[in-house]
Amino acid sequence: MPGFDSVIGLEDVVNYLQKVIRTDKVAQTYIFYGEAGTGKKLLAGIFAMTLQCEKGGIEPCLECPSCRKAETGNHPDIITVTHEKPGSIGIDEIRKQLVGDVWIRPECGKSKIYILPEAEKMTIQAQNALLKTLEDLPSYAKIFLLTDNADQLLPTIRSRCVHLQMRLVSEQQIRDYLVDSCDVPDYYAELDAAYAQGNVGKAKEVSSTGEFHSRVEHTARILSRSSHMSMSQVMEFVKFLNDEKAYVDEYLELFTLWFRDVLLFKATAEVDKLVFRRQLNDIKMRASQSSYEGLEEILDAIEKVRSRLNANVNFELTMELLLLTIREN
Repeated sequence: MPGFDSVIGLEDVVNYLQKVIRTDKVAQTYIFYGEAGTGKKLLAGIFAMTLQCEKGGIEPCLECPSCRKAETGNHPDIITVTHEKPGSIGIDEIRKQLVGDVWIRPECGKSKIYILPEAEKMTIQAQNALLKTLEDLPSYAKIFLLTDNADQLLPTIRSRCVHLQMRLVSEQQIRDYLVDSCDVPDYYAELDAAYAQGNVGKAKEVSSTGEFHSRVEHTARILSRSSHMSMSQVMEFVKFLNDEKAYVDEYLELFTLWFRDVLLFKATAEVDKLVFRRQLNDIKMRASQSSYEGLEEILDAIEKVRSRLNANVNFELTMELLLLTIREN
């Protein structure tokens, strides 16, 4: 696990954590919140490693026995609370791994730190058990709750914690990170950053696989001829999307990015801000064929498809109607 300097776009949170370490004002309970992929687990892990580091600085030294144990996930006083059921964390799991363990003093660390991912999945009974522990926490204990949605935690738990928000990161920061640290080519880095919508974890995930970039190329080829697809070609693409149903959210986001490029070029004729710059000729052609109203209708139709698919409507019919809307506008 790297140090704080590896965290992208969360400078305000990093500065705060380093300040409380430097001034010895570390609280006992924190809530790290933000959507999945925004760095909650990474930041909580670095914070825990730094607090246990034997050199006592505002960065983990990555060299002492404590840091080496933390890096390999084997530090006895940094405990990640786990759960068996994917949808919930029960009271027995909280009692066994945290409530019943917290009064055992640290084995070798300065503190005993509990990291609880997906904290919003705790049942009410589990949260109430945790709340009783928070009310009488031993001085050496620290608890980091990681959650996509802090509002699902009891108000009485939230009131006892310091809240740290994992904000979305600028597209430029993500692009630079992918190019400089992950060796992603410029074009794909720009595309991955745009697709990620400020989520560094999401950008890293899609940039690490050639499969996503293959889907990008396939989408661009289809949309470049979408205005003159025959009905048989429409049905062929619907069948393809049905086979790729597991990735339909990616395809819909790529559709949105492509038509936003068309709309942007139509309005400004600027190239630098386009995501699909490699398809500039196709973007120009579609911009000349579609009206502003038609492009807005297409973008609205894509958003409606997301809602309909979440409501479990007929997949093939929904995608067919979308492709016809794209063809006609």
